[in-house]
Amino acid sequence: FDKLPKELREIINSPEKRKKLVIYINPPYVEGDSRIGKGRKDTQVSKIRDKYQKELGKASGELYAQFFMRIYQEVQGCLLADFSTLKILQAPNFTNFRKYFQAKLEKMFMVPATTFDNVKGQFPIGFMIWNTNQRESFGHITSAVFGEKGNAIGTKEIFNYDDCKLISDLIAKKKTTLVNDLVVLGNMSSTGNDFQNQNALFIEHIEKKKKAGGRHTVITNHNLIEVAVYFTVRKCIAATWLNDRDQFLYPIEKWETDKEFQHDCLTYTLFTNNIQAEFGINHWIPFTELEVNARQEFESNFMTDFISGKLKKENSTNMFEKVEKTKRVKLEFSTEAQAVFSAGKALWAYYHQEINKIPLEKLPNRAVDAAFYDIRSFFQEKNGAGRMNSKSGDETYTKLLVELRESLAVLAKKIEPKVYEYGFLKKWK
Repeated sequence: FDKLPKELREIINSPEKRKKLVIYINPPYVEGDSRIGKGRKDTQVSKIRDKYQKELGKASGELYAQFFMRIYQEVQGCLLADFSTLKILQAPNFTNFRKYFQAKLEKMFMVPATTFDNVKGQFPIGFMIWNTNQRESFGHITSAVFGEKGNAIGTKEIFNYDDCKLISDLIAKKKTTLVNDLVVLGNMSSTGNDFQNQNALFIEHIEKKKKAGGRHTVITNHNLIEVAVYFTVRKCIAATWLNDRDQFLYPIEKWETDKEFQHDCLTYTLFTNNIQAEFGINHWIPFTELEVNARQEFESNFMTDFISGKLKKENSTNMFEKVEKTKRVKLEFSTEAQAVFSAGKALWAYYHQEINKIPLEKLPNRAVDAAFYDIRSFFQEKNGAGRMNSKSGDETYTKLLVELRESLAVLAKKIEPKVYEYGFLKKWK
């Protein structure tokens, strides 16, 4: 403070003159993280971080959070305005920060991140005006929303999720007990609880399970429905720049008795997973050999048996609850889910029609047990880099694929209101 110009010190020390003081600063928006590479390691180290470590908590790695805390603690009574992401309002790592930063959020608006030069990514940046003269814990605010060209889009409710249970709690950390009737179907990998991590959520074979990072849930015959609900709820609504930081929450119990909702979610999951037959037995084929005219038996008929009610639940402790021995009943599906099955069966049947023309010895291993990914790979093929091409030269396949995706989109729209009704997401205007 003593190093400041005399005139500035006089203004700061004068309550009346200070009211007219406007300070422009450009705090570096960088998070110290040695994992990301050169230039990030130890960037968060500072005297301010050391001084306010207790108040900052995990947010101490963000340099602009350090700026905020110092201003709030040492320049009381000022108005603080900033452009930043919504971390300060919603991020779990800022929970402790929000307990100490009690300035009132007067107003805000949001724009796409791409509005700013050299900023990439589909997420919102907010302009927030904070009044440090009024103490108030942030709970929620209605923010104005503008597009890249300044066009008004509407408003959006922004919530603080600090007191909310998140959807990750739906997946219990307890491992499945090994029982006689246990069928391991695959692995669900997930990260975070918000839309920005949507692409990190996928279902694949257990053999491909990634050991480091994220959450890994073993999918079995005992938790298939719960996993399908978790997966579909997080996938059925498209991620956009505007909902990027919205958090998925632990739902109210009503979803547990809504069988149509559960079966809609199972349907959506069956046709949007990343299972590949080459990595193990494909338990996810939703049709019988007869329905799709397969020339060989499938290695597994688990899914059609599960859907038809042929499987029984035995005594076991699974990830979600104690399961008593009960007789399963045939699953019933909504009109929208039936449309997905119909479109899917047409695609599977066409695939088998085409591979039936090829001698068995010339087909890849387990070609008859193809999953949705395998069917796409067969028709779209892969480029020199090993990536699947975005299109296929087969017009019939393309038409069938479009029909399947259109029916899935209709099903997703049907599921969406339940996502809000059951509290997986907070509804916004």
